[in-house]
Amino acid sequence: MWKPWKRFKGAAQQRPVPLELCDLCGTAFPEAEAVTADVPDSSCAHPAHDGYDGLRRITACGTEHVEVLREEYLRRPFVQEELWAAKIVRAFGSGPPVRGLEELGRRTGLHGPEIRRAIAWHNERLRRIGPGGPEGTAGRRGCGR
Repeated sequence: MWKPWKRFKGAAQQRPVPLELCDLCGTAFPEAEAVTADVPDSSCAHPAHDGYDGLRRITACGTEHVEVLREEYLRRPFVQEELWAAKIVRAFGSGPPVRGLEELGRRTGLHGPEIRRAIAWHNERLRRIGPGGPEGTAGRRGCGR
């Protein structure tokens, strides 16, 4: 009887090695060698878990680079209105359309005054830096894990 798997016995199965990129230098390296840390970042609302809001996972090729990145994020101010704005953006970008301030509050966990402060912060930011925001920010690939 013919057994197709015997044809390849001994032949090395080549599987692609999952790669990561260093958030500091951009070097590609095997995922298993990644050094990661969670740092405070008020621009980050996790797509699936509210408990991770305000935290960003950074990935580096070594402990020296993860420490440089950590120091960068620790120097950055944590702006509560920025976090609230990120939660609002997440609510508008997922699930059915938001229909009103009450529903927005339920989906974000924010109260009316917090929502208004977040919108005011967002509008002021747009006036200052424009809709695209600053470019070239290291480690801003997303909040997910």
